Amino acid sequence: MRIALVNPTWTFTQSIYFGCREAHLPIELGACKVLLEAAGHEVLMRDGALDGLGLDALAEEVAAFRPAMTVVTTAPTYLFWRCAQPELRVPRAFLEALGDRGGTTVAVGPHGSVTPETTLAKLGCDLVVRGECEEVVAALAAGGLAAPARVPSLAFREEGAITVTGGPAATHFTDLPALAWPDGWIARHHHHHHRFDRAPDGPGAEVEASRGCPYSCTFCAKIDFRDTYRRRELPLVLAEIDRLIAQGVTYIYFIDEIFLPQKPLLEALVGREVAFGVQTRIDLWKPDMLDLLGRAGCVSIEAGVESLTEEGRALLDKNCRASTDDLAERLIHARRSVPFVQANLIKVAGDDPDLVAAWRDRLRAAGVWANDPVPLYPYPSSPDYRRLWGAPDGQAWERAHAHYLAQFDRFSEIQEERPAPLTELESACCPA
Repeated sequence: MRIALVNPTWTFTQSIYFGCREAHLPIELGACKVLLEAAGHEVLMRDGALDGLGLDALAEEVAAFRPAMTVVTTAPTYLFWRCAQPELRVPRAFLEALGDRGGTTVAVGPHGSVTPETTLAKLGCDLVVRGECEEVVAALAAGGLAAPARVPSLAFREEGAITVTGGPAATHFTDLPALAWPDGWIARHHHHHHRFDRAPDGPGAEVEASRGCPYSCTFCAKIDFRDTYRRRELPLVLAEIDRLIAQGVTYIYFIDEIFLPQKPLLEALVGREVAFGVQTRIDLWKPDMLDLLGRAGCVSIEAGVESLTEEGRALLDKNCRASTDDLAERLIHARRSVPFVQANLIKVAGDDPDLVAAWRDRLRAAGVWANDPVPLYPYPSSPDYRRLWGAPDGQAWERAHAHYLAQFDRFSEIQEERPAPLTELESACCPA
């Protein structure tokens, strides 16, 4: 079967989007591709940013390939599924440009994972995949297109109604083969995600060593995807990293929800000529492992502290046993061997502004960056959403968006504009 995998050309004008706006490798599509090609299918994978194509040009390339199935993602790479833009205008615009030339159209991403019927309506596509997508897409190619009712974790129209074949999928993941990326993509991947110690000295890339998180913090949108913690087999991770190094990559970012201490992986990285960045929880690292992390080539740590009080961390269900002073000491210890260390803070009701300012000053004096606390967006896949409104329904994204816009008169440091209402951002989408 001929299958097209598409990461559209993203724009975020007046979006609340929290994620990085540079180009990154679309890990979910790369995972689909390796499984599809192993099964003998012919795959065209296109990325609007890395291929330098606008939406119309992307659609023309896909149409010329004459696929039986076209898969489009609704968020720019697995890395940002937890903080995706709420609006679906970009994938909708791609599908409109493609028209009926892409075979069966399939949407994957965080939106359809939590609100499949709404996503199906807004995009006007044929199928929506719920949850982690690569094994479901492979099942569709293996005969599932002819009988979608037999494929789990799908939504589709059938005789005037929408059929949902089950809850979100969770892949096996641990044996996911090493992903391979086109040389041209790597050469054009100039961005080093979350690296601030120096300018890029070669191409960057993203790698996934683990998936999911054993914690259930209230703000984290992972109930419907990338939830259960799984660790990928080390030889597969190293094979992927070595392939990237051979392509000239000098920096990789581990997209893992939580990069837990992994001594075998860190020891294997010590001898490799590549720097890397991670996001993690600093309370899970002991000093000797932080030292090994630095020796392995880590140059960027983004550590979620979230609140400076034990009560605040408990309110967020952080399940953190360390004191605020312990957290500060470990961050400062990490900074001795890692050039950039950031402590993430979240804006929590009852925050003491003077305490926050003093703590930030203390850490910055030791070379650790601590951000201005940012407000929360109650993503429909987060426990926060369900505490506020219960199970997500067809208006879940609109409800979360309106709540967020009404709560705050000042947004995070990476949000440059006053965000627009979701109905305005999605004016070109089909009514949900």
